[in-house]
Amino acid sequence: MATRSQQPNRQDIALSSLNAAVEAMNLAKELSSVTPAKAVFGTVSVILRMIRVGFLLVQCVGRLQDDMLPGHDDQ
Repeated sequence: MATRSQQPNRQDIALSSLNAAVEAMNLAKELSSVTPAKAVFGTVSVILRMIRVGFLLVQCVGRLQDDMLPGHDDQ
């Protein structure tokens, strides 16, 4: 049971870190005066957002699997 109570905390930390990284890339893009750097910051920001969405999907699927009862076929 201790493992389950620690897991959401790790997930929250991971999501917070991804959110902070996305915000940092967006800020760097806005503050940069070099066009190629702006493109790189924008691309990295998009990649981090895709990672965040994938992470959230994995969490949802994991929760759905935890909620399913073994041997139950919804009848």
